Amino acid sequence: MATTRTANAHWEGPLLSGQGTVSLDSSKLGTYDVTWASRSEEPGGRTSPEELIAAAHSTCYSMALSHGLAGAGTPPDKVDTKAEVTFQPGEGITGIHLTVRASVPGLSAADFEKAAQDAKAGCPVSKALTGTTITLDAALV
Repeated sequence: MATTRTANAHWEGPLLSGQGTVSLDSSKLGTYDVTWASRSEEPGGRTSPEELIAAAHSTCYSMALSHGLAGAGTPPDKVDTKAEVTFQPGEGITGIHLTVRASVPGLSAADFEKAAQDAKAGCPVSKALTGTTITLDAALV
């Protein structure tokens, strides 16, 4: 069964001096402020499209890796993933770096690396971002 999730953005004014909000409507978890400065400089308590992509990618990747490991008979005790989305004004998103640390009893480092790479390739958010270079640093803890 397919699912659809919804978010809405509202923007007022020109790009550089304007401001807006993004709301997570499906979950009703909240509405968050956005500005050009929060995207291209310091966040200052506001979010950006890149931070939202990082949240989606780190979550999706952790789920994909956990699923792949469990399917191979080595379910993880824990998976922690950080996604760093780099934005360059004038160019756009120039790369995403995933750092994953996981505890997987009985799994070798080589087998974990393969599972981590497979999850990177198979994660639905990774697939949606195929126009972007995605790098991975994976290690067992």
